[in-house]
Amino acid sequence: MVELMEAQLLEGKKIAEKMKVEIENRVEILSKKFRLIPTLRAIQVGEDHASELYLKSQKRAAESCEIQHEVTTLAATAEEKDLIGEIERANRDPKVHGIIVQMPLPKSYRIDRVLDAIHPAKDVEAVTTSNLGKLLINKEGLAPCTARACIRLIEETGANVYGKEGVVIGSSKVVGMPTFLLLIGKKVTSTICHTGTFKSGTLESHIRRADVLVVSAGKPNLIPGAWIKQGAIVIDVGINRVDGKTVGDIEFETAKKRAAFITPVPGGVGPLTTMTLMENLCSLLENVLIRPENLA
Repeated sequence: MVELMEAQLLEGKKIAEKMKVEIENRVEILSKKFRLIPTLRAIQVGEDHASELYLKSQKRAAESCEIQHEVTTLAATAEEKDLIGEIERANRDPKVHGIIVQMPLPKSYRIDRVLDAIHPAKDVEAVTTSNLGKLLINKEGLAPCTARACIRLIEETGANVYGKEGVVIGSSKVVGMPTFLLLIGKKVTSTICHTGTFKSGTLESHIRRADVLVVSAGKPNLIPGAWIKQGAIVIDVGINRVDGKTVGDIEFETAKKRAAFITPVPGGVGPLTTMTLMENLCSLLENVLIRPENLA
């Protein structure tokens, strides 16, 4: 019997280190030419383990690139209007160049309304209707950070994914839907699975045929490793806390024996998402400040 090799790990940290050098150069230009410090404002409601990890990662990445990182925390009992009010204050603050609203939000909140309160010029995650619309029509612009990180990891494999079967689990505006759109842009034949797929009992059949699988459901070990197609590229976006350990949405130990490439949790998508956030912040500022006439 032939022993199968384990999957190659797709570690976002290594790619993020390469990105960091470029971002540092861009920040230096912004600092010297325009005498400003790129500033990111993160706004959260209540506390959440995954959100706290992301905030800590943001802070580390920002400090390493000489970017100012600020956090505004609202009580878990805050109403939707309180959050929108905080977003509007950040919109008006000239010292804030990018705004990110931490997920998850209370279930009573209308997420579309909250995200669209962010001014598109400060939408560092590219999640407003305006910026997502550009992604939909394949117009040049920013892409949501986690979605772009997923695509970068897929590109890192060097695999030819043209025409291959792609499956995205989760249809959020922040991760699932934009990842789906970016995959289509790369000519991956893509399917997006959601609660309806779960209820219909067809989730397994979709996963078993996926050459490229991106999972962002937020449920620990939701996907059995045995469902993974032999030789697949597997991107696990999930960050869950189980028995004191951080785990993803995929049963990793079994999945890594079937996949060709797989992201570890932690250490896979997370570091790359954070650095993409810093990259997007620089792009927002450059779109406003850096014109040919300003650099002459």
